[in-house]
Amino acid sequence: MKILVIGSSNTDMIIQVPRIPRPGETILGGRFLSAAGGKGANQAVAAARAGGDVTFIACLGQDGIGSEAIAGFEKDGIDISCLTRDPESPSGVALIFVGADGENSIAVAGGANMALTPEKIDSNREIILSSDILVMQLESPLESVEAAAGLAFSRNIPVILNPAPAQPLSNELLEKITTLTPNESEAELLTGVIVRDVESAGKAASLLHKRGVGQVIITMGSRGAFVSGTNGDTMIPGFPVEPVDTTAAGDVFNGTLAVALAEGQPLEKAVRFANAAAAISVTRLGAQPSAPSRIEIEEMLAARFNSHD
Repeated sequence: MKILVIGSSNTDMIIQVPRIPRPGETILGGRFLSAAGGKGANQAVAAARAGGDVTFIACLGQDGIGSEAIAGFEKDGIDISCLTRDPESPSGVALIFVGADGENSIAVAGGANMALTPEKIDSNREIILSSDILVMQLESPLESVEAAAGLAFSRNIPVILNPAPAQPLSNELLEKITTLTPNESEAELLTGVIVRDVESAGKAASLLHKRGVGQVIITMGSRGAFVSGTNGDTMIPGFPVEPVDTTAAGDVFNGTLAVALAEGQPLEKAVRFANAAAAISVTRLGAQPSAPSRIEIEEMLAARFNSHD
């Protein structure tokens, strides 16, 4: 199954700090790390390492960090024939603070990611229409996300949308989404429901269904993921681990979820697979460096369930 990821590519500049600084506060940090990131790129890498046949559509700058990112994609076996490089914009950069508890604070300069225009989506029309599943996020121009979703919808190609960073979305777009994967704060922005537990997650999911979304998966950190689909609502527990950096946990979840769904796994089993991958990722520092291999995910599942099921 061909997995197509459309989205952002950034280079993350990470500083480990005792805690996230308050406004106006300077904190002396510890380790500095530069790592490949960007929500789209993270999801593409996570999907590839989990065994997916992945093509990535993105826009990078004609600079050194863009070249390094491309080298990383090639190493992971991702098809980058649809990547473009913008001569007028630098590649995207994210500045990330990671606290001692694993939580993070992130600011992103989108750069060339903003050059992923609807025209570029249209120029890749045949690639989109020949894919088996489409994965997107919101670090690219919203009109480009809408254009790609429209193309996929016209061919009944399943669309996974991770609505992050959070922003309002139209019903016209949501009606084209097969699986929506917000976290608690993103679900709140889209529905007005403060998501704190299973009951409130169910209310938010119900409102998203009414707006046209097929399946809703609300990721709830270490607690796991709330799943709402044709078989009703259920909470899929997370895996207890000691967090080091939660930066790319959601991206790893989405990339590996796409692989499991593309393989035909039932929704709940696919979410368990993605939960396992996300749990592994938070035990490692950095975005793409944290994405686990297929073997690591299966070992985590086997340790939890004493089988690969």
